[in-house]
Amino acid sequence: MTKYPFDFDPKTPFVQQASDWIADVFYERLPEAGFELRDEQIYMAFQLERAYHEKRTIFAEAGVGTGKTFVYLLYAILYARYTRKPAIIACADESLIEQLVKPEGDIAKLARYLDLTIDARLGKSMDQYLCLNKLDDARGSLDNLEAIGEVYASLPDFVNSPGTMQAFHPYGNRKDYPHLTDEQWNAISWDVFQDCLVCSRRHRCGQTLSREHYRKAADIIICSHDFYMEHVWTYEARKREGQLPLLPEHSSVVFDEGHLLETAAQSALTYKLKHSVFESIITRLLQSDIRESLALVIEDAIAQSELLFDVLDEGSVAVEASDRREVPMTGQLLREVDRFSALLSAIEEELVFESGMFTIDAYQLTIVEEHLEMLQLALRLFKQPEGLITWVERDRDGTTLVIMPKMVKEILRERVFAKQMPVAFSSATLSVGGSFQYVADSLGIEDALSFSVASPYEYEERMRVAVSSEPDRAAKLDLALERLRRSEGRALVLFPSKEELSRFRDDIAGRAEFAEFRFLFEGTAEISHLIAAFQNDEHSVLCAVTLWEGLDIPGPALSHVMMWALPFPPHDPVFAARRRESADPFGQVDMPYMLLRLRQGVGRLIRKRDDEGIVTIFGRELEDDAIAAQVRAVLPQGVEWTLLGN
Repeated sequence: MTKYPFDFDPKTPFVQQASDWIADVFYERLPEAGFELRDEQIYMAFQLERAYHEKRTIFAEAGVGTGKTFVYLLYAILYARYTRKPAIIACADESLIEQLVKPEGDIAKLARYLDLTIDARLGKSMDQYLCLNKLDDARGSLDNLEAIGEVYASLPDFVNSPGTMQAFHPYGNRKDYPHLTDEQWNAISWDVFQDCLVCSRRHRCGQTLSREHYRKAADIIICSHDFYMEHVWTYEARKREGQLPLLPEHSSVVFDEGHLLETAAQSALTYKLKHSVFESIITRLLQSDIRESLALVIEDAIAQSELLFDVLDEGSVAVEASDRREVPMTGQLLREVDRFSALLSAIEEELVFESGMFTIDAYQLTIVEEHLEMLQLALRLFKQPEGLITWVERDRDGTTLVIMPKMVKEILRERVFAKQMPVAFSSATLSVGGSFQYVADSLGIEDALSFSVASPYEYEERMRVAVSSEPDRAAKLDLALERLRRSEGRALVLFPSKEELSRFRDDIAGRAEFAEFRFLFEGTAEISHLIAAFQNDEHSVLCAVTLWEGLDIPGPALSHVMMWALPFPPHDPVFAARRRESADPFGQVDMPYMLLRLRQGVGRLIRKRDDEGIVTIFGRELEDDAIAAQVRAVLPQGVEWTLLGN
């Protein structure tokens, strides 16, 4: 691979030379290949030049059609080669990753038209990989027997071979099993409670093999926001345990759809406690020749853990449109926490004596001690909730207690933004009312460059918007059907929650007239498989919760974006905490969140200059003139709306 696509002069600053070459690309090379000359691209390139030269954070807000991805990719690749460390491109979710690396995606285009060899590799989140142990457990269940059997039969021969691996390759990616539903996949995929450190099969695990592959990338590693934040959160712990961090040292970071980073940070920076995990780890000590006093206190701790999680489960309160259940801090709950903490302390004291007798394997002892230390810290935090948000989650494997710091600013400031490296936030929607303060404050960014570039598309001629505040569900379905017939399907229907999507699916199942369209529902198969099916069946309708951002389907296959409700945040513990700390919860928390997401949803429609179509927005809140005015204000300039039924 040629190091630079230009003749490098060591006497001239590298970033200046890179910027000159990138300008030539946009002024000459790409137009010669048939791309239009875009002033927005060139303006963005010069803005990024400063961020890379000064190693600063930059908010790069660029509308659809500005070609922002080409700009940040070129700077990231060249800077990676200059520093000899790969760049990280962190996308909002796995579906956006797939779109970036697809055969006709931007990386492939740059490589083809600029005659570049680009070493770009995927670093997918752990939960996107098969867990061999969970697969074995699932095979013993009657649920989904045929689907699970097919997955097992597809494993490479080296996975279950007792001999030394002579040849191997990555496998077990979620995308390899497109027809599994999300529920089926969750039954066999990695989750946070898998103890990979002591897994005897970790060297044959598809996740491990993929990690060895992407860490060797020379130019770019593409991952999700969640995965990057997991890297940040586990960096020190993995080094203490003698493991490599999830990502190698890198030269710069681009957060694509960067307005969503706070959500990923909050999700990653958590403590998760589960009875079954505690029991499986602590009972390892019982397999050794330990003293009776230690064995007895272990048994007491297991019983107390089970009781504590029963109390948590019974006392938790469901929250509509959220998987997070509220946890009332009752006297009984705090007493059970204190009892459990005291028993953990007793185990730790017993282990001091036991370790001197060398009856427990040193490696196993380290694992147990680190888990006990994490539990004690988490329980201490739980009893001092002022700076925390806690909730309970339920799944087929039991109850999970989640403890998360309210503010992730300090951690992000120390471990990301203080690294003296270029950090770019790229999105069409980073500002609210022309200000970047909402996103900057949520992430603790005090000093950043910023710019905004509007889309060059003529929205007023190519987009028609209709809105309705219809409160009656049956009447709303009638309006939706009328709008779908107008666009002849070819629609993306966006929902604010899984519950709303499920309710809509049930509603249309009882209405024969909806059968004239083929509906595809998120969760029924792997997401990129569903997107491809939607794109190939031009008159189909794709219903989704997670595709408000990033979905890029130019042409007539997506001619209608329907928003089933205004995407206000749920009333779960995370957003409830943010509202309590705000002087104006609705104006400072709910509305900015909704408006950013609404802008993203509208942006799914026009993806190239000659695209056209309709947008339908439902929302009872539109009856409020003040809310309606703000919704109207985020529509592209010149686009008017009509009221359905009028």
